[in-house]
Amino acid sequence: MLNAKISGIASYVPDDILDNEMLSHMVDTNDEWITTRVGIKERRILKKDAGSSYLGIQCVNKLLAETGTKPEEVELLICATSNPDYRFPSTASIICKGSGLTNAYAYDIQAACAGFIVALEDAAAYVKSGLRKKVIVVATEKMSSMVNYQDRATCPLFGDGAGCVLVEPTEEEGVGVLDAVFHVDGSGLEHLVMWAGGSAKPACQATLDAGEHFLFQDGRTVYKNAVTDMYTSSVDILKRNNLTADTIDWLVPHQANLRIIEAVSSRAGIPPEKVLVNIQYRGNTSAASIPLCLDEFKDKLKKGDKILLTAFGAGFTWGSMLLVWDL
Repeated sequence: MLNAKISGIASYVPDDILDNEMLSHMVDTNDEWITTRVGIKERRILKKDAGSSYLGIQCVNKLLAETGTKPEEVELLICATSNPDYRFPSTASIICKGSGLTNAYAYDIQAACAGFIVALEDAAAYVKSGLRKKVIVVATEKMSSMVNYQDRATCPLFGDGAGCVLVEPTEEEGVGVLDAVFHVDGSGLEHLVMWAGGSAKPACQATLDAGEHFLFQDGRTVYKNAVTDMYTSSVDILKRNNLTADTIDWLVPHQANLRIIEAVSSRAGIPPEKVLVNIQYRGNTSAASIPLCLDEFKDKLKKGDKILLTAFGAGFTWGSMLLVWDL
């Protein structure tokens, strides 16, 4: 029986840094206010006149180079993003062109901040079924494209970046993507949304004037649901696999807010030394946050490590995944 494992990982962030001191000159905020509430000191911003595909292309090219994979060997690319370059064509297709993936099919998925783990389960299913042998999952987000830098409640939160993995088959038992659980609750729509720009509310002068093309977040409701749902889905997947907080090696949560991360890990009984966190210098990069974090801490990870991934995003959509490292 085939299993699907991560055989390579890479990430990319733009060079330009937007720190809290810089933000304090743009909006009524300061370093202490931001740090105490969300734990973020700085974030990277793509100032180049380019979209999320640019970040994804740089990331995929790094992955190909570091794994020694030829572009024509890749059979499928799945792109998770909430910031596509265009309504159509897919950002995945643009990344394929930019990275020379001439033999790959490609498509986008939209699962907000949970996009990476949702796409990773899709990739694992392709590989386990034997339909594909080399699949790239890339999560790429130019979050700055949807942020209102006059809104002190949301603009300190988000940064730009991309992370990607190569997924391949293995006959070794007990490694790779072992299990996942996902949920969606459409009643969350009004609490985390971009109101205009879609078919329900097409762009017009009135929507521009109203600022409805920026991300809107009801922070209190999102916080409450994120903590509860990331915690319960994490506990569910541990129970399903006869594991406990003591028997997993690492928790890699979506990097939404340091207070959310601390609340989830505390309720789950997972000590801070087992929690991988990079939100201080990356901010919330939505779907890209988990692969970015995994890549930046990969030197800490060893073969056989049991890793719990969990995420929560707009929709609401949320879930957790059990991964055994084999890199």
